[in-house]
Amino acid sequence: MAQNFDLLVRGAILINHDGIGPRDIGVKGGRIAALGDLSGADAGEVIDATGLHILPGVIDTQVHFREPGAEHKEDLETGSRAAVLGGVTAVFEMPNTKPLTTSAEMLADKLARARGRMHCDHAFWVGGTHANAKDVAELERLPGAAGIKVFMGSSTGDLLVADDEGVEAILRNTRRRAAFHSEDEMRLKARLDERRENDPSSHPVWRDAEAALSSTRRLVSIARRTGAAIHILHVSTAEEMAFLAAHKDVASIEVTPHHLTLSAEEYGRLGTLLQMNPPVRGAEHRAGLWKGVENGTADILGSDHAPHTLEEKAAVYPASPSGMPGVQTLLPVMLDHVAKGRLSLLRLMDMTSAGPARLFGIRGKGRVAVGYDADLTLVDLKRETTITNASMGSRSKWTPYDGKPITGAPVGTIIRGKRVMWEGEITTASIGEPVRFWASA
Repeated sequence: MAQNFDLLVRGAILINHDGIGPRDIGVKGGRIAALGDLSGADAGEVIDATGLHILPGVIDTQVHFREPGAEHKEDLETGSRAAVLGGVTAVFEMPNTKPLTTSAEMLADKLARARGRMHCDHAFWVGGTHANAKDVAELERLPGAAGIKVFMGSSTGDLLVADDEGVEAILRNTRRRAAFHSEDEMRLKARLDERRENDPSSHPVWRDAEAALSSTRRLVSIARRTGAAIHILHVSTAEEMAFLAAHKDVASIEVTPHHLTLSAEEYGRLGTLLQMNPPVRGAEHRAGLWKGVENGTADILGSDHAPHTLEEKAAVYPASPSGMPGVQTLLPVMLDHVAKGRLSLLRLMDMTSAGPARLFGIRGKGRVAVGYDADLTLVDLKRETTITNASMGSRSKWTPYDGKPITGAPVGTIIRGKRVMWEGEITTASIGEPVRFWASA
């Protein structure tokens, strides 16, 4: 008797944890039911994916969707729309909203806001503070919680734990891997005069490499003292990457496409559009980050999608806000690096699918395997396109890569067996559900 599936994807090359090769994928009830040669099978929906490659659904573990409190920049619907247009099947959203996500009540509020509106699966980071340090063990295990996020250096919003005692109090209570924005707040305050009005190229002079490295050294020391596992977001310096190579037993590392692709030499062209925290730095730091990708020190890719309106970004530096959109361009930009020979397909898969699932204990995602969620990102490795502002799904409607020609593009986004994006169009809307974790209560 012929096998019958809800969805059958035929003819693609699968990039998976066990290698790269041709495999058909059969889906039942939102999960992978069969892999291999399924030429004799039938299904309610059949996708001919000949000429395409399939990644396990891409997971972006650092996005700022600005809801509640700043919906004029982005909200959960528009941010997740941008995500699935870029081939992303799940996101972890950050806590520096208004009000802050620092309690069970605010986490529940975000989950309620997401229901029936978000296009991709989702989890929400809970902000670690001096006030809730004693409660983080319970907060990080709540359903829908990605874990605890701590800002050691000030950025957008009001979350800040700058002192070692505050960080240690949080880490003594965490059991999951806690995520950190690692910049030294004391050094940032001491160097405020390094900012030059109307000169965004002074941003990486003010927030210099030492501000990042000194904070990361302190953080690793505290992690060792407390026995905690830490995750350092958007590592931006060559020195940090070299230092962290000796501390992989306690620290995992995220790198971003903008730190791997752009450089300080482009402030003249992009101005405040390039302004991020931590900053886009000189080409020598970009080279150091790539070394960390190539030698395996870096663990995962995250977009740090942090949109502001063009009107807000047009303010005269340093009054201009830091942040840029990135969730929709994460995969296309990195596929272009694959096309240029800078990154292997297997390394890309591990940094966007298997790696996030492994680091954060995600249930049922991160690989294409029988019993796992049928999350698939279909890509055309040979397609030549140009990234444009007009193609962005984010409410902010701009990208620092506007006009950039690239090779490689997402063609389809499938979440739990439902085709939600195909050829740049939303085909099934608002089916996102909370990501499940092994550590959740």
